[in-house]
Amino acid sequence: MTTRSGNWGDGDRIELRDLRVVATHGVLPEEQRRPQPFSLDLDLWVDVGAAAISDDLSDAVDYSAAVDAAVAVVRGQSRRLLESLAVAVAEAVLADRRVHTVQVVIRKLRPPVPEDLASAGVRVVRSTC
Repeated sequence: MTTRSGNWGDGDRIELRDLRVVATHGVLPEEQRRPQPFSLDLDLWVDVGAAAISDDLSDAVDYSAAVDAAVAVVRGQSRRLLESLAVAVAEAVLADRRVHTVQVVIRKLRPPVPEDLASAGVRVVRSTC
């Protein structure tokens, strides 16, 4: 079970920015029929000490696995709300027990509003602690 983290800003982290995924999520009928672009930012709080000393990938958290986990969720089950999608991504990333906290920012790049809005998004922080 994941929880909200009260001290998530401290420590080492891996930062992944502007991961682009095309998927089908939303409340409106056109959002449920037509794929649209999403952008994700992931911050993974990890202990990089062993990897920093050894300079060996086997001692590091493989960020490509976190990317794969996030993409699988976003391309997977269609969800109505960004909140639901963001929490599902967080839980998938936290499946790697070396990641103790994750922040997920997910943005819908073409939100269905009549104004000139670049994106609409949600930010969640989840922790195994």
